[in-house]
Amino acid sequence: MVSLRKTDIGSGFDLFYSSDEKSGGLLQRKDIEEAYTWDITHIYASEALWDADFSWVDTHQASIKEFEGRLGESADILLAMFKLDQEITVKLEHLYLYSMLAKDQDLREPHYQGLDNRIKTLYSDYATTASYIMPELVALDKNIIRQYISTLSELKHYGHFFEELWRTKEHTLPKEQEELLASSSRISDLPYDAFSIFTNADLKFPEYQDEDGKTSQMTHGRYQSALYSPDRTYRERAYKAYYAPYKDYANTLSVLFNGGLKSKIFYSGARKYSSSLESSLDKNNIPVSVYENLISSVSDNLAPMHRWMDLKRKMLRLESIHPYDVYVGIFDKKEEKKYTYEEGIRIVKEALKPLGNDYAKMLDIAFSNRWVDVYETPGKRSGAYSSGTTFGMHPYVLLNWNSLLNDIFTLAHEMGHNMHSYLTGKHQQFVYADYSIFLAEVASTFNESLLLEYLLKNAASKEEKISLMERYLNNVSATFYRQTMFAEFELLVYQKVERGEALTPDELREMYSSTYKKYMGPALILDEEEEYTWARVPHFYYNFYVYQYATGFAASEALAQQVLTEGEPAVERFFSFLKAGKSDYPINILNKAGVDMASAEPVIRTAQKMNAILDALESLIDKK
Repeated sequence: MVSLRKTDIGSGFDLFYSSDEKSGGLLQRKDIEEAYTWDITHIYASEALWDADFSWVDTHQASIKEFEGRLGESADILLAMFKLDQEITVKLEHLYLYSMLAKDQDLREPHYQGLDNRIKTLYSDYATTASYIMPELVALDKNIIRQYISTLSELKHYGHFFEELWRTKEHTLPKEQEELLASSSRISDLPYDAFSIFTNADLKFPEYQDEDGKTSQMTHGRYQSALYSPDRTYRERAYKAYYAPYKDYANTLSVLFNGGLKSKIFYSGARKYSSSLESSLDKNNIPVSVYENLISSVSDNLAPMHRWMDLKRKMLRLESIHPYDVYVGIFDKKEEKKYTYEEGIRIVKEALKPLGNDYAKMLDIAFSNRWVDVYETPGKRSGAYSSGTTFGMHPYVLLNWNSLLNDIFTLAHEMGHNMHSYLTGKHQQFVYADYSIFLAEVASTFNESLLLEYLLKNAASKEEKISLMERYLNNVSATFYRQTMFAEFELLVYQKVERGEALTPDELREMYSSTYKKYMGPALILDEEEEYTWARVPHFYYNFYVYQYATGFAASEALAQQVLTEGEPAVERFFSFLKAGKSDYPINILNKAGVDMASAEPVIRTAQKMNAILDALESLIDKK
């Protein structure tokens, strides 16, 4: 429910970044076999049915106002409000899911952009109409609510919801102010919306000379693939071509960047938080100390990251490395092995066997019923995501398959999100049928950890094992260290704007540059292009999102080792985690699963594991 679930209009859980492609040489969507495209008719069999639900919500949303001023009259009145709010919000979520998936198939298509704009407006309208609910519930006597819950069985599952409501009482505003904030959501998303459309649909990438010496147009997908190429001159060409438009439009992108920050700062101040960080974390009852401890503990354990960068420099026989060298394989100089999508599915299923038959059956349902959109096509949103939990509807996954080992890890990652959302929606009441962003990256990186363990165990040669160790080191660099680096940069820019200072493109470049150098160490030389990374990462519009990649990685590493060493008891705890939704606070849910993220231990253990992998890798190298 919009008012009670605090639903954010977003695009699920993203990996890497999101953009569409504007390239020649890709297959058109009409030429892709249907089995490799998602089937959005599961949501609505036709757009006419979408329009019918849209009209129903538009007509009935005002009915929620009939309960205004009456929520304390009786338990029956309170329950009736909950039921109507749920009915309306379920339809809103289905409407939004359909329009988002349709739009992301081809971001150049104005019709689906129109659907997206319509549903966002309707969401905002209903949020405004229902905005009285939270202030009115907060104002009710706790004893009356507890009496209602104890006397009416259908209200009993709202116990945690009300405890959470009372916890955040001081940040819930009077009715008129809540209405104003709700109505302002129509403009608060404009910086991100403009960034997304600009970088997805309007930004033109230049032509460049590809790996075969042919002239091609740069795309997001080709850039990702190029970073793994053994041809260094090609990597550099692709890198510079990719960043060229971000440099050209740095002024425009800095305005959008600042607008996104100021929007979040406005809302945090309006709700009487001391900072945007506190506001963002308080939604999930995460102490600010968790964020600060992540940055400080990782900062105290940068030696493994610096060690890895220096080892990479030595193995590449370079005086120094550049950002476009960070992901390339340093041992196997042959052409990277290609995998079909079907091979990727088989490998992922084998790797996840420790989770048992029930998990395998759920994967089969997803793969055989077109929950996944597989291949890159012109106009399609790039990167990868899972659509998240939509009550009463299975989640979807977007991929852009490039046939590399990296795509198999992406598939495992997104199916972790997918199964988390599926089980949450299946086992939780509507009010809890979602999970916090703090938990979102745990199931996904857990799957990646099991996949790596499986591949290492089944490595056919020392060389393959070395390559997989390298894969782990790249992964911990990107997901743990890099995301913490992003988190520190994000905190610094928010603090600067909260002090009333402006962020020019040059200042953003300098702040990002100094943070990057700190994390990557002395072996790496920073190219000018890398200083514009702030201009292309959509997660900086998500308001302190990225730190959860790092905490999720640390938690998932711990959980994966528990599953592999303990077996069934740990599997049962993990399934309870996947089913928990928002029925408890995220820190508590992870505690029950077996990880204490309020401590620094999981973060420190991750750094220690990286050091251990480096030790093993260097030992194997010496024996070659």
